[in-house]
Amino acid sequence: MSKYYTGRKTKNLFDPQSKAPFKLSRSKIELFMNCPRCFYLDRRLGVGQPPGYPFTLNSAVDKLLKKEFDIYREKQVAHPLMEKNGIRAVPFKHEKLNIWRDALHGGIAYLDTPTNLLFSGGIDDVWVSPDGQLFIVDYKSTSKEEEVNINADWQISYKRQMEIYQWLFRMNGFNVSSTGYFVYCNGLIDRDIFGAKLDFDIKVIPYTGDDSWIEGTVLNIHKCLRSDTIPASGQDCDFCKYAQGRKSVEKEK
Repeated sequence: MSKYYTGRKTKNLFDPQSKAPFKLSRSKIELFMNCPRCFYLDRRLGVGQPPGYPFTLNSAVDKLLKKEFDIYREKQVAHPLMEKNGIRAVPFKHEKLNIWRDALHGGIAYLDTPTNLLFSGGIDDVWVSPDGQLFIVDYKSTSKEEEVNINADWQISYKRQMEIYQWLFRMNGFNVSSTGYFVYCNGLIDRDIFGAKLDFDIKVIPYTGDDSWIEGTVLNIHKCLRSDTIPASGQDCDFCKYAQGRKSVEKEK
């Protein structure tokens, strides 16, 4: 764990006295939504949640999908998955696409002037309709016996992710459809042998986003960061539950 977790941070923390824009990634918005307390400890006090280990197989699927869709992007023709699902669009060709995809070095970003908060996120793909409207696309991968969907309670994070990306593109002046698409890859495990090959069933799932919650959330995030009081935990934060349970046991000793 020490390779990934270095304890308390001292850099890139929110300073109420600073005039410089403060950067917040899409994942930090999600952290705030899940637990304002963990968000505050992370962005204001430098105590972040221990990170999870990287999902390297998922990352490999993402990279291969991007390479494949880029072939059709260069030709400016629809990918077979788009044709199969009746989606009248082609992969969007734009000079900033690689920047938008790189969450660590830019992503799609927007500075909210009233709060001086700079929001950003790294997208997987963007498709464009014949009339110029953009569809935000997110790749997902898993492996389970049942058909994939986005109906589970925990997948609200997927939906918020899509809505944040739609909002970021709108704030950058693009005409963005409320409909986004999840390209969901499900690794098939019903094969008799592995044979050094993993087959996938790929489903394109449309989702109608609603980013109306974001404006109020931005104000709440700003208020939280400027406060000198640590906020309450989220209702179902496992990290806070663990911290409270550990503290209680240690007191008994």
